[in-house]
Amino acid sequence: MNSLVVTIVLGTGLAFTAAFFGRSISSRLPGNQQGYEPVQPIAYSHRLHAGELQVGCLYCHFGAEKSRHAGIPPASVCMNCHQVIKASRGAIRAENEQAQRENRPARTVVSPELAKLHDAMTSHREARIDQKQPPEPLAWVAVHRLPDYVYFDHRPHVNAGVECRRCHGPVETMERVRQVEDLSMGWCVNCHREVNRTGVAGKAVEASIDCATCHY
Repeated sequence: MNSLVVTIVLGTGLAFTAAFFGRSISSRLPGNQQGYEPVQPIAYSHRLHAGELQVGCLYCHFGAEKSRHAGIPPASVCMNCHQVIKASRGAIRAENEQAQRENRPARTVVSPELAKLHDAMTSHREARIDQKQPPEPLAWVAVHRLPDYVYFDHRPHVNAGVECRRCHGPVETMERVRQVEDLSMGWCVNCHREVNRTGVAGKAVEASIDCATCHY
C-alpha cells in the first residue's frame, strides 16, 4: 500500500514538473532572441524616420540590395540630413523666441542625441560639440543575429520583392527596434513554402527548401 502511495505521489510530481518545464522550454528554444530590444548608443527613432518621415529602409540600409548583409548605416549617411538638422523644430522655435525676448542672436540648438552623432563624426577637437571627450565611433548593437552555421543573404530576398517588415516586423512603428520573429529554421522554411504557393509581390518564385541552401 505504501509503495502505491509513493508511486502516485512521485508520478504526480513528475507530471507537474514535466508540464511546467515543458511549457517554458517549448516557448523559447536555445538561441531564440525574439523580443530582444537593446538600448542603442543614440536614441534613434525608427517610428519618426521610417514612419512619420517615410524614409525608405534601403536609403539607410543600402547594403541589403548589393550585399549579403544589410549593414548598420555609417554615420556619414545620417549626416546627409543632420549636418543641417540638429534639433527638433520645437526646440529651435523655443530658442528663437527666447532670443527675441532677450534681444540677442539665436544660438545654434543641438539636441543631446544628435550631439553624440556630430561628436563621433568630428575628429578636430575645436570643431566638436563636446570638446572634453575624444571622438569615438558609435557602437551600435546588432538586434537580428543568426547562428554562424546559417548562411543568409539579403540580396535575393530584397531583389525578389520581399518586404523588410516580413522578417523585421513593423519597424516603422518602433521607437526602438526589437526582434519580432524568432527567425528559427522552421519559421524560414514555412515562409519559403508559403511564397512558393502564393508568390512574392505578385510574381511566382522558387524559394529553396534544400538544407544546403543555408547550411554548407
